[in-house]
Amino acid sequence: MALSARFTEALVFAAQLHRSQRRKGPAEIPYIAHLLAVAGTVIEHGGTEEEAIAALLHDAVEDQGGLSTRETILRLFGPEVVEIIDGCTDAAVTPKPPWRERKEQFLSRLAGAPASIQLVVLADKLSNVRSTIRDLRQVGSEVWKRFRGGEEGTLWYYRAVVDTISPADARSAALHRELERAVEELEALAAQAAQPTA
Repeated sequence: MALSARFTEALVFAAQLHRSQRRKGPAEIPYIAHLLAVAGTVIEHGGTEEEAIAALLHDAVEDQGGLSTRETILRLFGPEVVEIIDGCTDAAVTPKPPWRERKEQFLSRLAGAPASIQLVVLADKLSNVRSTIRDLRQVGSEVWKRFRGGEEGTLWYYRAVVDTISPADARSAALHRELERAVEELEALAAQAAQPTA
């Protein structure tokens, strides 16, 4: 797939939207690193340009302006991109509903999501789980303090994403297997970190 100027425009737009945002973690990693990882994973798994653009912008509505940002994305990149972003967004309002409630509602929508939404959600969660694995190795159980759901909620949520998605196509199936392996690794590391040291 050849990427057009629309992808470049989306990349610049995402970088501007998230320029002051940082990833959760011990290092001050610019948020755009996560967006690039998600878009790269989507492209590597056969995603279309629309899906890759949605991957770059999948957190824009939730984190950077809500419905007004959604309207801008609709105008700039069209309804197909917005539909995917809607499928990735667990809250478009401020203040956000309680964490567990948001996640349960998101999971209920994810159960029957189209392949394009599955692809971007799986790529997003894979990036998040990999980052959590890296941080868990670096700082141990302290990592869970960064998450609203704590250790129990975070592990529940990632496992629930794996269990909820029934892959709609071969692209999502391959990515689903990668996420499942990553979640298994995270669960094993969490259990290991919880063991008392002799």
